[in-house]
Amino acid sequence: MLISKISTRKTKRRTFLGGIAASFAFIATPSTGFALTKSEAENLIGHLSDDIFKVINSGKPESAMYRDFDRVLGEYAAIDAISRTVLGPPWRTATPSQQKTYTKAFRGYISRKYGKRFREFIGSDIKVVSAKKVKSGVLVKSVVKFQGSAPFVVEWQVFERNGKQQMFDLYIEGISMIKSEREEVGSMLDRSGGKIDKLIKRLNAAG
Repeated sequence: MLISKISTRKTKRRTFLGGIAASFAFIATPSTGFALTKSEAENLIGHLSDDIFKVINSGKPESAMYRDFDRVLGEYAAIDAISRTVLGPPWRTATPSQQKTYTKAFRGYISRKYGKRFREFIGSDIKVVSAKKVKSGVLVKSVVKFQGSAPFVVEWQVFERNGKQQMFDLYIEGISMIKSEREEVGSMLDRSGGKIDKLIKRLNAAG
């Protein structure tokens, strides 16, 4: 998948994609998206980035770091929208109970998977540099710097839903986190015979 196919430096780049604009084919684009200002989106990503880097530089053991990262996701990311967008059409056929359990399992999977990867970013720095309006809200551009390595660009998609600004997706070199996770989770679902309950078990054991 995304992280396993690249060199060391690109691994860091692709990894950052994760610990978090796929199609909204079955999730309506928020009608309030254009109420979001560029300044609000920049502030949100600034705070999100600060909190992520506080977690990875805290010196805490992995288990505690995963819990902190889960808290950050819950505070800033549209995790419900992300989880069902990643699952795709099977979301529609899942029961309400399965949808709830899947969303919880997906959130835990993401927290563990990218919490592990983010440990590689200890000592790095990130800075928000600009923002622009896009169809589904605002795309915020930031620059990540590693000691002894050239900086690279990370873009964050932010929208506003029900009066709350949230991060929905992020991109590195044009690659979408959501698109990558749709491939990963789709593969898990295939190996689960298309069964949501079996997928949930895989997610709970993965990451």
